[in-house]
Amino acid sequence: MIFGYSCSAYGNYLNLVALSLYTLHVTGGPLGVGIVMALRLAAGFLAGMRAGRLVNRFDRRHLMIGTDVAQALAMVLLAAGPRHTSVLVAAAVVLGAGNTLFTVALRSSVPEMVGQDQRTRANGLLVSGRAVGTVLGFGSAGLIVAVGGFPAAFLINAASFLVSAASLVLLRLPTKACADDRDGATATPVRGSLLALAGPVVLAMVCVRGGDAFGSASHNVAMPLYATELDPADPAFVMSQFWASWAVGSLLAHQLVRRWAAGREPGERAFALGTCLMSACFVLVFVVPAGPALIAVALVAGLADGFTEIVYTSRLQALPDEQRARLFGLSATTETAGFATGMVASSALLEALPTQAVVAMFHGVAALGAVGLLAAARSRRHGPPRTSEPEAR
Repeated sequence: MIFGYSCSAYGNYLNLVALSLYTLHVTGGPLGVGIVMALRLAAGFLAGMRAGRLVNRFDRRHLMIGTDVAQALAMVLLAAGPRHTSVLVAAAVVLGAGNTLFTVALRSSVPEMVGQDQRTRANGLLVSGRAVGTVLGFGSAGLIVAVGGFPAAFLINAASFLVSAASLVLLRLPTKACADDRDGATATPVRGSLLALAGPVVLAMVCVRGGDAFGSASHNVAMPLYATELDPADPAFVMSQFWASWAVGSLLAHQLVRRWAAGREPGERAFALGTCLMSACFVLVFVVPAGPALIAVALVAGLADGFTEIVYTSRLQALPDEQRARLFGLSATTETAGFATGMVASSALLEALPTQAVVAMFHGVAALGAVGLLAAARSRRHGPPRTSEPEAR
């Protein structure tokens, strides 16, 4: 499963580069690239709104296999079909919706696949696998497009989805709690509001995660500009330093979680502290010069980024099965909305403000949300005991 997920991640990040260049070629300008990206994000947003219900209603393994196959077919169509805007738009919608549905189904299934006591370790391995896929995808995209053209890149991406689907076909682990394993009183409350089911602190974590996506959009937009400022002759080298260092940090995150836990699982406080550190490091990336300083700061940013994702995912997975699926659907919608809003807003502000100021403003939103979560977790910890949620740590 980890290997298949890593291959899928590789294809996704290869596709981020190849599809953006292909869209520019087909539509003839940056406006077309922005519209196609917006449609892809909109499809992911809408899929997130329905993902919780779909994941609870249907077999999760079949859903993940179906989304992988659908995305593979979309890439084959792009590679072999006509270079037409309608084909491009259809593929972007399938990719946006498919990725969201796959992610919600996978995250909801992890505790049933490996057991609640092993979910943090499994999440760490998934984050590590994705980090490897990120580096290889970004690193090979330019070479593949240069040598084989867009069809080669799209077919390799299709193959990565099929490898992921094949790993799921071979997987014989459960992906959903059996009816006999559920609390008999769960059926009625699960139809209530998520605030009543999950509690305000968990929903605050989801909001902070959306703020994190909002901030992340700013450094994704600003990095090419800043890299050009640092090294006009070779900005790609600066970006490679940043992304490679970030990925190494993400690979180390699993080890940090294991040491932090020390016999207990990190929770809301660890997530909030990690978010603050991550935001601070992403801001510092745009202050320090290229070279060892940038590499060191980007590595810590990746470490904090991977750490917060593992802690966040594991915390939501601690909830009962059906609540978990609804929360991950809400999380996917919130993160997509945050990232899309951040992309649009940061692009506009970068026309008038320095990259450092824009990134600081946007990541400041995430940091402020994390500070608020710390205060809420502290208040909850010292308030009357609650039995519906695990103790915040």
